[in-house]
Amino acid sequence: MPVSTASVVTLLGVFTTTVLGHGYVTGYVADSKQEPGFLLDYYYDKKSGMDVPPLAAWYAENLDSGFVAPDAYQTSDINCHKNSAPGSLTTVVPAGSDVTFQWGTASGGAWPHPYGPIIEYMAACDGDCAKADKTKLKWFKTQAVGIDTKTQKWASDKLIAENNTWTTTIPASVAPGNYVLRHEIIALHGASSLNGAQNYPQCFNIEVTGDGTAKPSGTLGTALYKNTDPGIHFNPYTTITDYPMPGPELFTG
Repeated sequence: MPVSTASVVTLLGVFTTTVLGHGYVTGYVADSKQEPGFLLDYYYDKKSGMDVPPLAAWYAENLDSGFVAPDAYQTSDINCHKNSAPGSLTTVVPAGSDVTFQWGTASGGAWPHPYGPIIEYMAACDGDCAKADKTKLKWFKTQAVGIDTKTQKWASDKLIAENNTWTTTIPASVAPGNYVLRHEIIALHGASSLNGAQNYPQCFNIEVTGDGTAKPSGTLGTALYKNTDPGIHFNPYTTITDYPMPGPELFTG
């Protein structure tokens, strides 16, 4: 049976994924200060009884630098990655300021997937985020970038072009307090197939300072996406005139 060009491209994308691996946030800059991400080495250090540095980045067990698949959207892993747990520290971030995430791979390589949106969420903590229960966090979306239909370049492609970095702005109107900041790439190179999308959520404890008053309502992590959402089960290998952004509505207050 003949194989379409799109199918060949999709298969090559999946093969490339296997060869190159995936990725995670190795560090970030907040309020002009460099901060460490949760490195996979820390998982093995912890299992070996070694000391692990205190971090604002959340612990996770994505040991292959891998992803959360759509058939796990209704599990707690979708919040902050596999078997995630809160970091013990908090990064202070003024409302209206930028946070820049730096992506890499366990082998030191670049982010390999140019197809897919990048989405930012925040969730207010009831007290210290180091004690947050991820199953009770309610996420509100603060940024969502899909594809530039003029250039056909995805947000993920822009991240690669910017030396594997992505910058988001903490909304100036958000009330001061403790939040978990959730940064996520959804890789779509295999999304033509049901459950072929790949979610890479990364979480960080932040304390927002400022004089904002907005306290947006949010959505539980297990209700953010379904595997049949049109922006999740999606063919990226065609000319795209519109992309249905996954997740709840964007907070614009």
